Amino acid sequence: MGSGVQGSGRSVVTVGVYDGVHRGHQRVIGRAVAVARERGLPAVAVTFEPHPDEVVRPGTRPARLTGARRRAELLRVLGVDDVEVVPFTLELSRASAAEFAQTVLAERLRAAVVVVGEGFAFGRDAGGDVETLRALGDKYDFTVEVMPRVTGVSSTGVRERIAAGDVEGAAELLGRPHRVEGVVVRGYQRGRQLGFPTANVETPPHTAIPADGVYAGWLECVPVANLPELYPGERWPAAISVGTNPTFEGVPRTVEAYALDRDDLELYGAHVAVDFAARLRGNTRFESIEALVEQIQADVEAARRLTG
Repeated sequence: MGSGVQGSGRSVVTVGVYDGVHRGHQRVIGRAVAVARERGLPAVAVTFEPHPDEVVRPGTRPARLTGARRRAELLRVLGVDDVEVVPFTLELSRASAAEFAQTVLAERLRAAVVVVGEGFAFGRDAGGDVETLRALGDKYDFTVEVMPRVTGVSSTGVRERIAAGDVEGAAELLGRPHRVEGVVVRGYQRGRQLGFPTANVETPPHTAIPADGVYAGWLECVPVANLPELYPGERWPAAISVGTNPTFEGVPRTVEAYALDRDDLELYGAHVAVDFAARLRGNTRFESIEALVEQIQADVEAARRLTG
C-alpha cells in the first residue's frame, strides 16, 4: 500500500487516521478526489497504523472500526488512486509539524493540494493545526483546503453506538453497516449440534465489537493474502450472536454467524466479514435446549425478514 506517485509528479493529498471512513471522512476524501480530477493529478490518502493514540498514550487505543486493509479498500472505493499507510512510530510522534510537512507532504508525495477536515491536528503533541498547515504550504508550495465537519458524525460517535449495540445508528454515521472481520476458527460446535452451524470469528485485538446480543446481518468470505479464498462472490444473510452464550456457562466472548439455510459451508481457516444490520435482542439464559432452539428459529426468521 505504498505510494505509486513518488518521483512521478505532483499529487493531491488528504491526511487523517480515517478510522471507519465515516460520512464525515467521505466528504473530505470526496473533495480531494474532485480536486485531483480537476487538476489531472493522482489523489493520495495518507493514513496511519497503528492508531496514534496507541503510541502516544499506550493502553488507551480506541476500539478499531477498520483495519488497515479494510480502510485502504474503502478509500479506494471513494476514488483515491493510492493509499499511503504510514507506520505511526514513537519517532514520528515526536516529529514537528514542519518536519511532517517537509518529509511526507512535500518530498515524498510532492503535494500540490492538501485537503483535510476541520479540526485537523498534526505534529508533535498535535501542535499543528490548519493554519500551521497553510503556512507550511506557502513554504513548501502546496495549497490547503479545509472541509467543515458533518454535524454529529465522528469516529467516537460510531464507537459509542457500536458499544451500545445500536448498529443501525452506527450504519447511519458510516453510510454502510459496521463490519467485523476475522478468521474462522473451531469453537464448541454447539450451533452445529443444534442444527444452526455458525462461523466462529476470531477478531483482531481492539476490534470494535457490538454489545452482547443477537443481530441480523450478512456473512461473506474476504480474499486476503496467504489465506484460502472460499466461495468467491457469495454473501449470505445471517443471524449473528455476540457474547458468552449464557445458556452454556464458561464460554469466552465470541462472534458467531449462521448463514441462513446453509449447513454445507466449510469456512475453517477462511477470512470472513460480518456486517451488522440490526439488533434483534439481548442475550438470555434459557432453561432448556428446546427453548433455546425455539428462540434461535425465531431469530433466524427475524434475520431473514431484515436482510431479505
